Amino acid sequence: MVSSEFILHVDERSFEFEVIYYSKNIPVLAVFWADWSQSSKQLIPLLENAVTEADGGLRLAKVDADSNQLLAMQYQVRSLPTVLAFHNGKNIGEFSGLISQDQLDEFIEALLPPSQIELDLEKGISLLNLHKWSEAEDIFKVLMQSEDCPPAALLGLAKSLIPQGKISETLMILKKFPASKEYRQAESLLPLVVDMNSTVQPESDLDLMYFNSLKLVARGNLLAALDGLLEILNINKNFRKGNAKFAFLGILEILGDQDLDAKNYREELSTILFK
Repeated sequence: MVSSEFILHVDERSFEFEVIYYSKNIPVLAVFWADWSQSSKQLIPLLENAVTEADGGLRLAKVDADSNQLLAMQYQVRSLPTVLAFHNGKNIGEFSGLISQDQLDEFIEALLPPSQIELDLEKGISLLNLHKWSEAEDIFKVLMQSEDCPPAALLGLAKSLIPQGKISETLMILKKFPASKEYRQAESLLPLVVDMNSTVQPESDLDLMYFNSLKLVARGNLLAALDGLLEILNINKNFRKGNAKFAFLGILEILGDQDLDAKNYREELSTILFK
Protein backbone atom coordinates (compact mmCIF):
# COMPACT_ATOMS: atom_id res chain seq x y z
CA MET A 1 0.00 0.00 0.00
CA VAL A 2 1.45 3.39 -1.04
CA SER A 3 1.63 5.82 1.87
CA SER A 4 -0.32 9.07 2.03
CA GLU A 5 2.94 10.83 1.14
CA PHE A 6 2.39 9.75 -2.46
CA ILE A 7 -1.43 9.75 -2.68
CA LEU A 8 -3.19 12.60 -0.92
CA HIS A 9 -5.94 15.20 -1.09
CA VAL A 10 -4.90 18.84 -1.53
CA ASP A 11 -6.74 22.16 -1.58
CA GLU A 12 -6.09 25.78 -2.44
CA ARG A 13 -3.97 26.31 0.67
CA SER A 14 -1.77 23.21 0.29
CA PHE A 15 -1.51 23.02 -3.51
CA GLU A 16 1.55 25.27 -3.81
CA PHE A 17 3.60 23.22 -1.35
CA GLU A 18 2.26 19.69 -1.92
CA VAL A 19 2.21 19.92 -5.73
CA ILE A 20 4.39 22.73 -7.10
CA TYR A 21 7.18 22.62 -4.52
CA TYR A 22 7.07 18.84 -4.11
CA SER A 23 7.43 18.35 -7.87
CA LYS A 24 11.04 19.50 -7.52
CA ASN A 25 11.65 16.05 -5.98
CA ILE A 26 9.52 13.78 -8.17
CA PRO A 27 6.77 14.30 -10.78
CA VAL A 28 3.33 15.07 -9.33
CA LEU A 29 -0.01 14.38 -10.98
CA ALA A 30 -2.77 16.76 -9.87
CA VAL A 31 -6.18 15.36 -10.74
CA PHE A 32 -9.16 17.74 -10.61
CA TRP A 33 -12.26 15.68 -9.94
CA ALA A 34 -15.79 15.85 -8.52
CA ASP A 35 -17.96 13.37 -6.71
CA TRP A 36 -20.69 13.65 -9.36
CA SER A 37 -18.25 12.84 -12.21
CA GLN A 38 -18.40 9.16 -13.13
CA SER A 39 -15.33 9.54 -15.35
CA SER A 40 -13.42 10.87 -12.34
CA LYS A 41 -14.40 7.83 -10.30
CA GLN A 42 -13.14 5.56 -13.08
CA LEU A 43 -9.87 7.40 -13.68
CA ILE A 44 -8.69 7.92 -10.10
CA PRO A 45 -8.16 4.18 -9.35
CA LEU A 46 -6.04 3.96 -12.51
CA LEU A 47 -3.95 6.89 -11.35
CA GLU A 48 -3.58 5.36 -7.89
CA ASN A 49 -2.40 2.09 -9.44
CA ALA A 50 0.14 3.99 -11.51
CA VAL A 51 1.52 5.68 -8.39
CA THR A 52 1.68 2.32 -6.60
CA GLU A 53 3.63 0.78 -9.50
CA ALA A 54 5.98 3.78 -9.60
CA ASP A 55 7.01 2.82 -6.05
CA GLY A 56 7.93 6.26 -4.80
CA GLY A 57 8.76 7.75 -8.20
CA LEU A 58 5.44 9.54 -8.67
CA ARG A 59 2.90 11.43 -6.54
CA LEU A 60 -0.87 11.87 -6.96
CA ALA A 61 -2.60 14.96 -5.57
CA LYS A 62 -6.42 14.86 -5.72
CA VAL A 63 -8.22 18.20 -5.98
CA ASP A 64 -11.99 18.42 -5.44
CA ALA A 65 -12.90 20.96 -8.12
CA ASP A 66 -16.22 21.89 -6.46
CA SER A 67 -14.48 22.82 -3.21
CA ASN A 68 -11.53 24.52 -4.90
CA GLN A 69 -13.09 26.53 -7.71
CA LEU A 70 -10.47 29.30 -7.64
CA LEU A 71 -7.72 26.71 -8.15
CA ALA A 72 -9.67 25.12 -11.00
CA MET A 73 -10.08 28.54 -12.62
CA GLN A 74 -6.39 29.32 -12.14
CA TYR A 75 -5.42 26.21 -14.11
CA GLN A 76 -8.23 26.67 -16.64
CA VAL A 77 -9.92 23.37 -15.80
CA ARG A 78 -12.93 23.19 -18.11
CA SER A 79 -13.95 19.54 -17.77
CA LEU A 80 -13.61 16.76 -15.25
CA PRO A 81 -11.50 14.86 -14.68
CA THR A 82 -8.48 16.94 -15.69
CA VAL A 83 -4.96 15.77 -14.89
CA LEU A 84 -2.02 18.18 -14.76
CA ALA A 85 1.55 16.88 -14.54
CA PHE A 86 4.14 18.94 -12.69
CA HIS A 87 7.91 18.49 -12.54
CA ASN A 88 10.57 20.86 -11.25
CA GLY A 89 7.80 23.30 -10.34
CA LYS A 90 6.39 23.50 -13.87
CA ASN A 91 3.31 22.16 -15.63
CA ILE A 92 4.77 19.77 -18.22
CA GLY A 93 1.66 18.00 -19.50
CA GLU A 94 -2.05 17.47 -19.09
CA PHE A 95 -5.13 15.67 -20.35
CA SER A 96 -8.87 15.77 -19.73
CA GLY A 97 -11.47 13.04 -19.57
CA LEU A 98 -11.18 9.29 -19.26
CA ILE A 99 -8.35 7.81 -21.34
CA SER A 100 -7.35 4.22 -22.02
CA GLN A 101 -4.82 2.32 -19.91
CA ASP A 102 -2.35 2.35 -22.81
CA GLN A 103 -2.69 6.13 -23.19
CA LEU A 104 -2.23 6.61 -19.45
CA ASP A 105 0.84 4.35 -19.42
CA GLU A 106 2.36 6.37 -22.26
CA PHE A 107 1.61 9.67 -20.49
CA ILE A 108 3.20 8.50 -17.24
CA GLU A 109 6.19 6.85 -18.92
CA ALA A 110 7.12 10.24 -20.38
CA LEU A 111 7.22 11.70 -16.84
CA LEU A 112 9.35 9.08 -15.14
CA PRO A 113 13.13 8.85 -15.43
CA PRO A 114 14.42 5.91 -17.47
CA SER A 115 14.81 2.61 -15.62
CA GLN A 116 18.17 0.91 -15.20
CA ILE A 117 17.12 -1.57 -17.89
CA GLU A 118 16.41 1.27 -20.31
CA LEU A 119 19.74 2.92 -19.50
CA ASP A 120 21.64 -0.34 -19.99
CA LEU A 121 19.81 -1.03 -23.23
CA GLU A 122 20.74 2.41 -24.54
CA LYS A 123 24.36 1.80 -23.56
CA GLY A 124 24.42 -1.57 -25.33
CA ILE A 125 22.98 -0.08 -28.51
CA SER A 126 25.54 2.73 -28.40
CA LEU A 127 28.33 0.16 -28.12
CA LEU A 128 26.88 -1.66 -31.14
CA ASN A 129 26.97 1.58 -33.12
CA LEU A 130 30.63 1.95 -32.17
CA HIS A 131 31.27 -1.65 -33.30
CA LYS A 132 32.44 -2.61 -29.81
CA TRP A 133 30.93 -6.05 -30.17
CA SER A 134 32.36 -7.74 -27.08
CA GLU A 135 31.48 -4.86 -24.74
CA ALA A 136 27.96 -4.72 -26.16
CA GLU A 137 27.62 -8.49 -25.67
CA ASP A 138 28.48 -8.10 -21.98
CA ILE A 139 25.77 -5.46 -21.50
CA PHE A 140 23.09 -7.47 -23.29
CA LYS A 141 23.91 -10.66 -21.40
CA VAL A 142 23.44 -8.82 -18.11
CA LEU A 143 20.07 -7.61 -19.37
CA MET A 144 19.08 -11.18 -20.26
CA GLN A 145 19.32 -12.11 -16.59
CA SER A 146 16.47 -9.71 -15.80
CA GLU A 147 12.90 -11.00 -15.62
CA ASP A 148 11.89 -7.95 -17.67
CA CYS A 149 14.51 -8.45 -20.38
CA PRO A 150 13.20 -6.55 -23.44
CA PRO A 151 13.27 -8.22 -26.88
CA ALA A 152 15.47 -5.31 -28.02
CA ALA A 153 18.20 -6.69 -25.75
CA LEU A 154 17.93 -10.12 -27.41
CA LEU A 155 18.21 -8.48 -30.81
CA GLY A 156 21.20 -6.46 -29.63
CA LEU A 157 22.86 -9.59 -28.31
CA ALA A 158 22.39 -11.38 -31.63
CA LYS A 159 23.89 -8.41 -33.48
CA SER A 160 26.89 -8.34 -31.14
CA LEU A 161 27.58 -12.06 -31.49
CA ILE A 162 27.58 -12.32 -35.30
CA PRO A 163 30.69 -10.17 -35.94
CA GLN A 164 32.49 -12.22 -33.29
CA GLY A 165 31.75 -15.47 -35.12
CA LYS A 166 29.53 -16.83 -32.32
CA ILE A 167 27.07 -18.31 -34.75
CA SER A 168 25.60 -21.27 -32.84
CA GLU A 169 24.66 -19.00 -29.95
CA THR A 170 23.12 -16.51 -32.36
CA LEU A 171 21.01 -19.19 -34.03
CA MET A 172 19.57 -20.24 -30.67
CA ILE A 173 18.45 -16.67 -30.03
CA LEU A 174 17.00 -16.05 -33.48
CA LYS A 175 15.11 -19.36 -33.78
CA LYS A 176 13.34 -18.72 -30.45
CA PHE A 177 12.87 -14.98 -30.83
CA PRO A 178 9.66 -13.79 -29.14
CA ALA A 179 6.81 -12.07 -30.94
CA SER A 180 7.55 -8.36 -30.67
CA LYS A 181 8.17 -5.26 -32.75
CA GLU A 182 11.81 -6.44 -33.07
CA TYR A 183 10.78 -9.80 -34.56
CA ARG A 184 11.12 -8.73 -38.20
CA GLN A 185 14.59 -7.29 -37.57
CA ALA A 186 15.64 -10.57 -35.94
CA GLU A 187 14.17 -12.49 -38.88
CA SER A 188 16.25 -10.42 -41.32
CA LEU A 189 19.42 -11.69 -39.64
CA LEU A 190 18.50 -15.35 -39.97
CA PRO A 191 19.50 -16.02 -43.64
CA LEU A 192 22.93 -14.53 -42.99
CA VAL A 193 23.49 -16.57 -39.84
CA VAL A 194 22.21 -19.81 -41.37
CA ASP A 195 24.65 -19.52 -44.27
CA MET A 196 27.49 -18.55 -41.90
CA ASN A 197 26.76 -21.81 -40.08
CA SER A 198 26.68 -23.86 -43.29
CA THR A 199 29.19 -26.64 -43.93
CA VAL A 200 28.44 -26.80 -47.67
CA GLN A 201 31.60 -26.82 -49.82
CA PRO A 202 31.95 -24.14 -52.54
CA GLU A 203 31.24 -25.43 -56.03
CA SER A 204 32.11 -22.34 -58.06
CA ASP A 205 34.19 -19.17 -57.93
CA LEU A 206 31.06 -17.22 -56.85
CA ASP A 207 30.46 -19.75 -54.08
CA LEU A 208 34.03 -19.24 -52.92
CA MET A 209 33.62 -15.46 -52.97
CA TYR A 210 30.34 -15.77 -51.07
CA PHE A 211 31.69 -17.91 -48.24
CA ASN A 212 34.82 -15.78 -48.01
CA SER A 213 32.52 -12.77 -47.50
CA LEU A 214 30.72 -14.60 -44.71
CA LYS A 215 34.06 -15.39 -43.07
CA LEU A 216 34.81 -11.67 -43.10
CA VAL A 217 31.54 -11.05 -41.25
CA ALA A 218 32.58 -13.55 -38.56
CA ARG A 219 35.84 -11.61 -38.14
CA GLY A 220 33.98 -8.32 -37.70
CA ASN A 221 35.08 -6.94 -41.08
CA LEU A 222 31.57 -6.01 -42.17
CA LEU A 223 32.41 -3.43 -44.81
CA ALA A 224 34.80 -5.77 -46.64
CA ALA A 225 32.08 -8.43 -46.54
CA LEU A 226 29.61 -5.99 -48.10
CA ASP A 227 32.12 -5.19 -50.85
CA GLY A 228 32.47 -8.89 -51.61
CA LEU A 229 28.71 -9.40 -51.72
CA LEU A 230 28.25 -6.39 -53.99
CA GLU A 231 30.74 -7.89 -56.42
CA ILE A 232 28.74 -11.13 -56.43
CA LEU A 233 25.41 -9.34 -56.87
CA ASN A 234 26.81 -7.32 -59.76
CA ILE A 235 27.45 -10.63 -61.52
CA ASN A 236 24.28 -12.43 -60.40
CA LYS A 237 21.74 -10.51 -58.32
CA ASN A 238 19.77 -13.73 -57.67
CA PHE A 239 22.83 -15.70 -56.53
CA ARG A 240 21.92 -18.67 -54.29
CA LYS A 241 18.22 -17.93 -54.82
CA GLY A 242 18.55 -14.48 -53.31
CA ASN A 243 20.56 -15.50 -50.27
CA ALA A 244 23.43 -13.16 -51.16
CA LYS A 245 20.98 -10.27 -51.12
CA PHE A 246 19.49 -11.42 -47.79
CA ALA A 247 22.98 -11.81 -46.30
CA PHE A 248 23.77 -8.28 -47.47
CA LEU A 249 20.61 -6.96 -45.80
CA GLY A 250 21.47 -8.85 -42.63
CA ILE A 251 24.84 -7.10 -42.42
CA LEU A 252 23.12 -3.74 -42.93
CA GLU A 253 20.80 -4.63 -40.04
CA ILE A 254 23.82 -5.21 -37.81
CA LEU A 255 25.27 -1.84 -38.79
CA GLY A 256 21.97 -0.07 -38.10
CA ASP A 257 19.95 2.57 -39.92
CA GLN A 258 22.02 5.48 -38.60
CA ASP A 259 25.35 4.14 -39.89
CA LEU A 260 26.58 6.31 -42.78
CA ASP A 261 28.35 3.42 -44.49
CA ALA A 262 25.18 1.34 -44.27
CA LYS A 263 23.20 4.08 -46.02
CA ASN A 264 25.71 4.21 -48.86
CA TYR A 265 25.78 0.42 -49.26
CA ARG A 266 21.98 0.31 -49.22
CA GLU A 267 21.93 2.76 -52.13
CA GLU A 268 24.46 0.64 -54.02
CA LEU A 269 22.33 -2.46 -53.46
CA SER A 270 19.23 -0.66 -54.79
CA THR A 271 21.14 0.39 -57.90
CA ILE A 272 22.14 -3.21 -58.61
CA LEU A 273 18.73 -4.75 -57.90
CA PHE A 274 16.73 -2.25 -59.95
CA LYS A 275 19.02 -1.58 -62.89
